[in-house]
Order: sequence, then C-alpha cells, then structure tokens
Amino acid sequence: MGLLDRVKQNQTVPPPSAGGTNGPAVGTIAAATTYGPTTAIPAAQPAAATAPPALSVSLRAAASGAVGGDLTPAFTAAKVQIHARLIEKYADQIDSSNKPGVREKILELAEEYFRSTAMTMTKNDKERLVDSVLDDVLGLGPLEALLADPAITEIMANHPKQIYVEKAGEPTLSAVTFESERQMRQVIDRIVSLVGRRVDESTPICDARLKDGSRVNVVIPPIALKGPCLTIRKFAKEKWGPADVVNRFRSSSPELMSYLRSCVRARFNILVSGGTGSGKTTLLNILSSFIPETERLITCEDAAELQLQQPHWIQLESRPPNVEGKGAVPIRELVKSCLRMRPDRIIVGECRGGEALDMLQAMNTGHDGSMSTLHANNPHEALVRLETLVLQAGQDLPSRAIRETIGAAIHMIVQQSRLRGGVRRIVSVAEITGVKDGDVQFQELFTFKQVGVNSEGKAVGYHTATGIVPMRMEHLRAEGEEVSESLFKPTPQPAPDKLY
Repeated sequence: MGLLDRVKQNQTVPPPSAGGTNGPAVGTIAAATTYGPTTAIPAAQPAAATAPPALSVSLRAAASGAVGGDLTPAFTAAKVQIHARLIEKYADQIDSSNKPGVREKILELAEEYFRSTAMTMTKNDKERLVDSVLDDVLGLGPLEALLADPAITEIMANHPKQIYVEKAGEPTLSAVTFESERQMRQVIDRIVSLVGRRVDESTPICDARLKDGSRVNVVIPPIALKGPCLTIRKFAKEKWGPADVVNRFRSSSPELMSYLRSCVRARFNILVSGGTGSGKTTLLNILSSFIPETERLITCEDAAELQLQQPHWIQLESRPPNVEGKGAVPIRELVKSCLRMRPDRIIVGECRGGEALDMLQAMNTGHDGSMSTLHANNPHEALVRLETLVLQAGQDLPSRAIRETIGAAIHMIVQQSRLRGGVRRIVSVAEITGVKDGDVQFQELFTFKQVGVNSEGKAVGYHTATGIVPMRMEHLRAEGEEVSESLFKPTPQPAPDKLY
C-alpha cells in the first residue's frame, strides 16, 4: 500500500493542542528546498470537525506565535482544517513534483477557510500559514525552515518538543518544534523511504540521507526513551575548495595544503583521522579534488556523502537487510566488488569494521592513491584502531602481519580535530615510515600549536612544520611533484593578532 493510499484511509486527526509548537525559524527565511517523496502525501487525515465560526481572531497573532515557537489554537485549527481539506479534495490530483501548483491549491483552500470562519488575516500571515501547510504536505514540516537557513550546520531533534541547531560550531536551542510525536514520525518515515530504508520497532536505528547529501541518523523507541531522535548533518550548498580551507576557515596553512596536494597527485595512500563532527568527510572531498580527472574513481560508503568533482566516478552505497532480514550488502562487499571494476583509486567513506582489511589489501595491490577516514584522536590511536578493525574481519591474522600490512599500505595520516569553540583544524600530518621492532613507526611533519583561547571562547594558534623532511621526497620528485624543502622549516609563533 502506497503512502497516498494510507492517507485516504478513514483516520482521524487529534484535536489541536494549545501548547503545540511549530512554524518557521525567527527571521526571514529563504524558500526551502523540497525534500519530500516523489509519489505521495503521507501526512494528513480528514478532520473530525470544522473550526467554530466564532474564530474571528486576527491571524497576525497566530502567525507571530508560530514564528516565536508557540502556536495559538487558531493557527493550529486553521492548519489542520486546510491540510485535511486539501487531502479530501485534491488527493488524486496532487503532484509532489509540482510545488507551485500544490501551493496554489493550498492558497485557494485557505481563502475558502477564512471566508467561512470570518477569520481576518494579513498577506504575510497568510503566506506563513500556506508555507507551513506546504512544508507538511511536500517537505519535512517544521524542519524545512531550519534546512533552508545557511547558517545552520546541524539539526539535533532530541525529541519532538526539543530541537537544537548548530551555528558557527555552537549548539543552541531552537524555537521550532514538532506539533506531536506523530508528526515527527511521519517526517522520519518520509526521509528514510527516500533512500529505500525503513525504521520501526524491529530496526529502531537507521542511517539515511537527504536529496542534497545531508547525513541523517534516526533512533526511535524503544531504544530512544523520550521519543524519536533525529540528527541531520547538513550538506554544504556551496562547494568548498582548498582556498576555503586555507583562507576562509584557516583550517590549514598554505604550506600544509600544498604538501597534501603533492601527496595526492603522487598517489600516496592517505588516511583522514578525527572525531565526530571534526570535518573528516569535508577534508576528504577537498583532497579528492586534487585527483586528475583522467583517473577512474570508485567510492564505497554506508550513506553516500562524498561529492567528487571528477567525471570518471562510480558511487557505491551499502544496503541494510530487508524486512525478512535478507538482502544486506555491507560496505565490505562493496570494497571487494569494486576491485573487479578496474579502479585507479578506491575511496572508502569510513572504515568501521572488517572492510579495513580489504581496503589495506587494495592499497597494497596496485591501487595507490586510495583514501579513507577513521575515527581516532591522534595518529598513534588511528594506527591502533586500524589494527583493531582489521581483526574484526575474522581472518585470525597475527598482529605482526597486520602491522606489516598497515606500514606498507598507509603513507600519510591527516588528523582533523574540532577544538574549543567549534573551530576545526588540521592538527597533524604524519608520515608512516615503516615497521620497527614490531610497531608501526611515523613522524610528524606538520602540526597545529594551540596557544590559548580568544575573547569569543574559541581556540587560537598557528600551523607550523616540525622541521622533519619527509622520507618520500625522492618519490614525490619522481612523480613530477617539485616540493621545496623550505616547506618543512618551522614557523615561529606569530603575534597575538595573527593567531587563528
């Protein structure tokens, strides 16, 4: 049964609550991108009763309540009635790809509703109400305003009545909430269905993505005790490049980025390490921009996030099991399969399990220049964690063999960190030098020295080389990369006003 068929079933809408909250975020919001499904409208049901004729309250107060985060009963009643009438009258005619057409129908029904209930309104108030209904019908309800705000980088709905957003690296409580747990579940179902996944009591945890590539994580009861939990890491609308990392965000120094560019073009195998939200995927996207367009690239990810610029690129995504528990395609199978697809380079979105062994073997068997990300706090811990992940492959390999494989496969570890105040920096670039006395050895070439915290509570410091010249300088020159040894001279601490 499709979503539209379920809408037509005889279901009732719970009466509007005076304490419910919803509506767009404070301020003027640009038109939101539609993230709804392409086939149906899953949200509304026929209303149980019409609004009382005595509703002559001005919609200005109702809409201003929506902007502030507190809906009035009048706004809620109007929204429910218009939504229900839309389904009753146009259920078979609504085309989710025709957003302007659906908006016209909602506007028409809104005019009819306010004429029949004698409710007055202003043009701006009517626009807000129509947009709110449109977001529920075609989009992601109250989340549309947050998704449209370019200043918001992450949306964290702890439960239907509490939504935090991240701006400039700092989380703040948003005035926007869901009207009910039911509305939040409908939004969640719409998101996961877009990528062919499901979330229910048998599978209460799900990873998904929006059409623009934004990463979505969902946890629902009985795992989430306070109600459904939804986390969206927004995908940047603009494409960031090396110049943005160096000049705009100051996450790297020009010398460091120049060296990384030479390493990518010289086909070094690079592991990007860091914590959650530190910017690993963004950095991997930027590093991949240095790969020549003539090379064939294959990416393997749990949820497709990488946005490569090269034309010769194949994107693979893992698949969870179906309702019967069958049909799962783990990321390890993707890595194995892509070896038969003649890749020049393999990029694994993130190593989380046994696929680490397959990735290392690929790096050691003619696929130089491959890259991946890993959760770790520093280069040493990245090596330890990588060894642990290889053991999860179930091959019962001795530690020495694993370390020899790591020492031969990985050339560089780039450590990305999120420092105090939400600033993201490349804090270390380490070169793997081999295996000695049974341990993988590395030497740090670049580092970020944090020297304090500024008046805004954000960490400040500077990038500097350590003075160590890479052992693979001859290899770089052989690949046509002229890297000057002056890049590796330590930088003296700059004046306080030059720290970043």
